[in-house]
Amino acid sequence: MLDRSAILVTEDEPLIALDLVLAIEEADGTVVGPTSTVREALALIEQQPIAAAILDVNLIDGDISPVVERLMEHNVPIILQSGVGAPPPLIARFPDLLVRIKPNLARELVAETAHFLDVRRN
Repeated sequence: MLDRSAILVTEDEPLIALDLVLAIEEADGTVVGPTSTVREALALIEQQPIAAAILDVNLIDGDISPVVERLMEHNVPIILQSGVGAPPPLIARFPDLLVRIKPNLARELVAETAHFLDVRRN
């Protein structure tokens, strides 16, 4: 389904992160991370190409906005997940961002990610 695509995962809740990792691997994706900080996510983006991202909005060191901005510069499909929604300034800047309110099923997030990648390939 993911055809070994590199999927960045940011999540500060270990069980949610593990669930996403397993779902991505089961869908034949390559997990980048998971990371629980904005700083680590930005470093990972610089180290390798990212095909798509599933990002928790609020991480240990702040909100995900800098990571979203960096990925959007490269036109990377993103799914945000949050218990409270995305920061209003981020949504104002990127109104088409897909935001899913927790709890989410990891396999559904991965299926949506695969759909975005399929659309890009075709």
